[in-house]
This record gives sequence, C-alpha cells and structure tokens, in this order.
Amino acid sequence: MLFRLDLRNEVNMAVIISQIKTAVTSVHKEITDTALKKIGIKPADVKRIGVHKTSLDARDNSNIKLVSSVWVELDSEKAEKRLCEKYPFCTQVKQDNILPDKSIRINKQRVVIAGFGPAGMFAALTLAEYGYEPIVIERGASIDERVEAVNNFWKNAKLDPCTNVQFGEGGAGTFSDGKLTTRIKDPLCRYVLEKLEEFGAPEEILIKAKPHIGTDKLRNVVKNVRERIIELGGEVRFRATLTDFEAENGKIKSVTINGTDVIPCDYLILAIGHSARDTFEMLYNKKIFLEPKPFSVGARIEHKQEDVNRSLYGKHWNNPNLPQGEYQLSYRQGERAVYTFCMCPGGTVVPSSSEYETVVTNGMSEFARDGENANAALVVSVSTDDFGSNPLDGVAFARSIERKAYQLAGKNYKAPAATVGSFLDGGGSLKGTEVTPTYAIGVIECNFNELFPKQVTDLMRVGLNQFARKMKCFGNRNAILTAPETRTSSPVRITRNDEMTSLSISNLYPCGEGAGYAGGIMSAAVDGVKCAIKIIEKGN
Repeated sequence: MLFRLDLRNEVNMAVIISQIKTAVTSVHKEITDTALKKIGIKPADVKRIGVHKTSLDARDNSNIKLVSSVWVELDSEKAEKRLCEKYPFCTQVKQDNILPDKSIRINKQRVVIAGFGPAGMFAALTLAEYGYEPIVIERGASIDERVEAVNNFWKNAKLDPCTNVQFGEGGAGTFSDGKLTTRIKDPLCRYVLEKLEEFGAPEEILIKAKPHIGTDKLRNVVKNVRERIIELGGEVRFRATLTDFEAENGKIKSVTINGTDVIPCDYLILAIGHSARDTFEMLYNKKIFLEPKPFSVGARIEHKQEDVNRSLYGKHWNNPNLPQGEYQLSYRQGERAVYTFCMCPGGTVVPSSSEYETVVTNGMSEFARDGENANAALVVSVSTDDFGSNPLDGVAFARSIERKAYQLAGKNYKAPAATVGSFLDGGGSLKGTEVTPTYAIGVIECNFNELFPKQVTDLMRVGLNQFARKMKCFGNRNAILTAPETRTSSPVRITRNDEMTSLSISNLYPCGEGAGYAGGIMSAAVDGVKCAIKIIEKGN
C-alpha cells in the first residue's frame, strides 16, 4: 500500500520510519517487515502500513543497499507518539488542509492562463476542479501535432518557431527525462505526484526518491490532463500566442491572442516558460516590472551508459536489479559554480531551437532509459556581471551564443561538438571517440573557445577535472561535449509580491519557470497550483 494524502481532508496521524536498509531486490513486504522488526512491533498491532520513499545507496559500490522510509498507522495517536519518543528515526506526521474547501461558492470569473507547461496545466486543472472554466492559450500545438513538428525538425532541419521542443502542449519538460525531483519542501509536491499518477504516470513515482516519467509516458499524461480540464468546462486553445493586453487602473481587462483575437480577462496567469523571449519583450515594453536573473550556460556531456554504471556500481555495474546510473555533480570557485544538470540516463541529446538560425541542445530519455548513451548538461553559472543589468540582457546573452553556434556549425542546425580531451587541451576535435553522438541533426567539430566567454570555458575545464575525481567516466577524454546548453532556466524574473501578483498589475500572476519562480516540472506544477489557490481565495 502506498502512502496517499487527501489534501482537502485531514488524514489520520501516521509515523514515518526512516533508514530502512534492505537488499536492492527487496519487494514492498520485505521492506515493511524490516521496518516493523526495527521498531519491535508485530504486524497484528498495525492498522495500515506502506512504503513511503525508496532510494539507492551506492556510495560503497561493494555493498549497495536500498534505503527506504515506511509509514505506519497504529491504534492510537498516543501509541504513535510514544514510538517517536523512543526512536529518533521515527517521525509523527499529519497532513493539514492546504487546499480550499470545495464547498465554497465559486464566482464565474474569467481566468486566462498563458502557457500549457507544468505550471499552466496545474493552474488550469486546479481552477477547473473548483468550478472555474479557465481559458488556456498555448502558442504551440497539441501533443500529437507537436511530436510531428519536432520529428520534422530532427530529421529534416525544418524548424517551426511556434511548435518545437520549447513550445507546445506540456511545455519544454515534455521532451526531457520527465524528472520529478525538486529541492523545494512543500506538501503540494505529494499532491502533484498523486495527480500525475492519476492521469497515467507510473505508480512508482509516489515512492521513488528520484522519480521520473520519461518523455514517452509523459505525453499521454499531458493529454489526459487537458481532457479533464475540457471535461470540467475549461478551454485549451493551441497555436494561440499572447501578444498584448489592455490594462485599466492597474488591472488587466483583456488579452490579445495572435495580434487580433481579444478576450475579456479578470485574472491572467503567466505560465509562459523560460523561452518565451518575445513575451518578455512585450512585458518590458508594457512597463511590467522585470529583473535580470542569473542562469547557466554550457554543453551536454555524453558518455556510454555502461561507463556511468561502472563508475557508480563498480563490479555490480550490470546487475539487472540496479537502475541505470545517474549523477549530480557540482563545484564552486568563488562566486561562480560549475555543475551537472538534467542528467538523462540512457537518453539522447536533442535539437531544441525555438528561433531561426540558432542552435540549442537539451537532453531526453524515455521511461525505460535503455539507450546506449547517458548525457547531462555541464554548465557554468552566469550573472549580470557577465551580461548586463537590463532586464533583457540575459536573453540577448543566451541568444548570441545560440546564433554563434549556428554559424560555427555550418548554418544548418547541426551542433558544435568536441571530445572532452580536445576541449581540455584547448582544441575542438572529435577524433578518437568511441561515443556515438546522439544529436539527431548531426554535429560539427568546434573549438568552444570560439563559442563561449573565457570565464565559462575555464570553469568547465575545472569542473571536468574535479568531477573526474568523483566518477571515473568523467576522466574519459573520449566522451563528447555537444553545445550549447542555454535554456537551463529563465534569464528573467517577472517579480511578484506575497500575493503572487505582479508588482505592476494587481491581477497578473507571474507563474512557474518562465517567471523565475520554479526550476523543473515539480516546482513549476506546485507554483501553478499555488497561483490557482490565490485566485480561488480572492474570487470568493
């Protein structure tokens, strides 16, 4: 039994038992039996029990263990409290109500949501479930049409600037590994996971410490969410770009789509994603308060998945009970950091441009993660010291790298690439590599010194040397770097107050990753739910 929470109604008190170590082959009953033995309680004395979270401890690759936490309900809260007083690894938990009561009266106010990535989807879903009938406008196409457009770009280098890896139903995360890890500690994370599982994600996402859906399964989840929103009276319009809005007395009165279609609007949620550069420019010209935000740039590093597994698991690298190896590495030098990001086990490096005559890379895995290669972003943080203090200077900085990459790689959407060894030596060769590049359009040898500022390439080299001390595969000079990775996060923050509204417009809700308030599927989805709650609370 998995630990499920109803965030609208209080659940019984439960105890979380942590640090349950078992063999990597353990099934749920073995894990829960081990937990009960650890606290000295018989199964007959338990009302309910289930696995809460599981993770893999491979720090000692000669003794790899599954480390789990288990939740248990006893006959009384007093018994649970005594258990927690006795054992420091036991914690008593109770989920408070964090969503509004559904019995409240709903005002049928017009809510427009710009963007149908994780933030926009969960904002729309939450509003629809509370009786609102939101209108979602998404510049890209529906998922099936989007897949067709993306495949056409990957196979034929024919870019659709409105429908691509960055834009379309599901947002940029739809063409990724579908990672659901996050650093935020918020009870809504559990709510989002359970909603994703309800709409077709694998049940294991509820207990995995590092859950992922995979791009193949995520596409169906996205469609199912859209269908539920429409079923509840909402509307989703594709190939509909927010191009303008009209405001009066500090409030938006209407929005304009594609330059002509005007929609009355009581609330506008901006869930536009990190690549909506034209929307950032429109907001800037409309005097909406924006700030430049630090982000990161670099390349994708590609190893054979087998080498990653060997680095992590040692002699157990090919144990079928172990998941495909994944990693997260970082190193700080002064005020700047180099780190790996969006690691895709068994995945591919994908062409991800959203503007003509630019090259952008990203990583993607299917649920099985069974590809020959692994890849991750190897990126260096950049700030206003690098690109300037104007709100749109970060956009210009990233765009200049993307355009330069297009020029260096032959002006046909191929990507600049080099082996790790040649990059470390200051060159740009692909000779000697046994790693087959997975970037679909093709790669061209390139010296990254011509592509990135010196401070970026210098710290990338430092990072590679540092990471080689932690993982053997990073010492492989024949691994491949494919560039550029420039869409790690939004270069702009659409600043908001404690009510989650813009500092400039009282009914404008900057939301998710594009607004600078999230990073990844989970945190963006949570932010979408929170924006919806604010509107529900204000509208009733």
